[in-house]
Amino acid sequence: MNDNLKSGFVTIVGRPNVGKSTLMNHLIGQKIAITSNKPQTTRNRIQTVYTDDRGQIVFLDTPGMNEARNKLGEFMYNVAASSLNEVDVVLWLVEPINYIGRNEKAIVELLKKVKKPIILIMNKVDTVDKEKVKEALEVYKGAVDFADTVSCSALKAVNLDSVLLAIYKALPYGPMYYDEDTLTDQPMRDIVAEIIREKALRRLNEEVPHGIAVTVDTMKQRESGLYDINATIICEKDSHKGIIIGKNGSMLKRIGSDSRRDIEDLVENKVNLKLWVKVRREWRNNETQLRSFGYN
Repeated sequence: MNDNLKSGFVTIVGRPNVGKSTLMNHLIGQKIAITSNKPQTTRNRIQTVYTDDRGQIVFLDTPGMNEARNKLGEFMYNVAASSLNEVDVVLWLVEPINYIGRNEKAIVELLKKVKKPIILIMNKVDTVDKEKVKEALEVYKGAVDFADTVSCSALKAVNLDSVLLAIYKALPYGPMYYDEDTLTDQPMRDIVAEIIREKALRRLNEEVPHGIAVTVDTMKQRESGLYDINATIICEKDSHKGIIIGKNGSMLKRIGSDSRRDIEDLVENKVNLKLWVKVRREWRNNETQLRSFGYN
């Protein structure tokens, strides 16, 4: 054990679209988890690493905790719930509203069983006045026995130093789990697939996004440094396939163009990206299909 450094695992939980991935991305200083204004954007647990002279924090960004409507929903809920028992500190993200909703009440019941320090993070404080923030904090005050409470704006990167300080105060002293230059243990292919899914989420209408998955079929680097990437967008219906492709392939081209920019930033090189679309009916309720897409 290192007597000078603090280290440990921290899970971020909360209902869908509360800003978990945005917070994690800003804390580590690089975009690893995808974000959108659609709920349940994060589907699997994403592990990232923050290191400074105080120690090392390994973040687990989890899917939004919501009522499951299919096997994919059950998988996402179980991923988030199971993470509570595997970490040193729990961050519970909420929004500054003056009542505790049904989804939050379900999270409260889970958190009451947690023996580790729980930090309440009141996110999106830039969207309301200070009085509303105070009211919301008072509402949540007695829900769980919190080790600390911090107000911030993940999107605007406001008061994130206080979030880190609260985490380090709650963490035990211990060893570095990763090299100091490590940002994530996610395979590059998985990050690329998530980037493409994010761009599809942002471009497509309300009906299609929840029924899509993305697989990276091939990813090879040429001697020149350029990456050749072939990826497939999976959807559940023929009608969705038509929407994803768009007239004369226009929508697929937009998704590809949006994706290429972020992937090039990630790999720090030029990218030749080719996208395909396939139909896999009811894949979100098919355990074999779920496993093949990495949800296991």
